[in-house]
Amino acid sequence: MTRYLLSALALMALSGQAHADVTPFPAAFQTRDIAVEGATMHVRVGGKGPAVVLLHGFGDTGDMWAPLAADLARDHTVVVPDLRGMGLSSIPQAGYDKRTQAGDIREVLNVLKIEHSVIIGHDIGTMVAFAYAARYPQRTDRLVVMDAPVPGITPWNDIVRSPMLWHFDFGGPDMERLVAGRERIYLDRFWNEFAGTPSKIDEGTRKHYAKLYARPGAMHAAFAQFRSIRQDEIDNKPVMQKHLTMPVMAVGGEKSFGSNEAIVMRNAADNVKEVVIPGAGHWLMEEAPTQTIQAVRDFIAM
Repeated sequence: MTRYLLSALALMALSGQAHADVTPFPAAFQTRDIAVEGATMHVRVGGKGPAVVLLHGFGDTGDMWAPLAADLARDHTVVVPDLRGMGLSSIPQAGYDKRTQAGDIREVLNVLKIEHSVIIGHDIGTMVAFAYAARYPQRTDRLVVMDAPVPGITPWNDIVRSPMLWHFDFGGPDMERLVAGRERIYLDRFWNEFAGTPSKIDEGTRKHYAKLYARPGAMHAAFAQFRSIRQDEIDNKPVMQKHLTMPVMAVGGEKSFGSNEAIVMRNAADNVKEVVIPGAGHWLMEEAPTQTIQAVRDFIAM
C-alpha cells in the first residue's frame, strides 16, 4: 500500500470521526470541499433563508459552531468553513493573512451562489470576519465579532503588550519541534488559561481538537495564522479612517475581553452593539452556548 493511499485513508478516517467527541451538526447539513485560490476549504452548509457565515478561531475548528448552526438553520442558510490550514481544510504554505482568508470566504460564497450574508467570527475568525467586512462591505449585512482583538485597531498596541498574548509571536521551526507530538499540552494552555471555567471545555472536546491539530502541518498553519498578524495590522489600519457602516455586534466574555471588544470596534465601525456574556471566558460557545446563541439571534432579528 503506497504512502499516498495510507495518507488518504487516514484523512478519511479522521473525517468520519470529525464529530465523535463534540456536538454534531444536524444530519441535514452537507459537507463540501470547495477549491479557492491556493487552498481547498472544508465547508458545512445547511438550512434555508438569509445567509449566515460562521468563522472559527485557533483551538477550535468549524465544529465549534454546531449548536449555533443548528439553531440558525431553522430560518437561515448557514455556512461553516474550516479556515485554510485548519480543521479538514487543506494546509497550504501561504495565504494566512486575514485579507487573503477573507477572499477564501468570498470564493466559497460565490460557489454557493450567496451574494450577501451576516458574518460571525470568534478568535482568529473575528480577524477574518473583520477583514471580510472591510474588503466586501457591500456583501456584509451585519458583522459579529467575538472575544478577540483586531490587529491594527486601537487600542491594539496596548492589547498586544499583555503577557497572555505571547503566542502571537510564537512560531518557526524550533517551536514546531517543541510542540510536535505535544499538541494537546500546547492547546490545554489556551483552554485552561483563557476560560472562565476550564472544566466547561470537557475532555471529549479537548481530545477532538487535539487530534485535528496533530494532523501533519496543522500546527505550522496555526502558527502562521498568528505570524501573519503584522501584515493584518497594515491591512486594517485604513478602516479607522473610513469606518465600517453595517451594524456590528461586539461580544466579549466577562472574564476575558468583556467590554473591550466593543471599545475596539467603536474605533472602526459607526454602529456597534455591545454584549458581555456573564461568567464566560474566551470560549463562548463552549462555556455559555445558550447566552451566546440568544445574543446572535437577537442581533440578527434587529
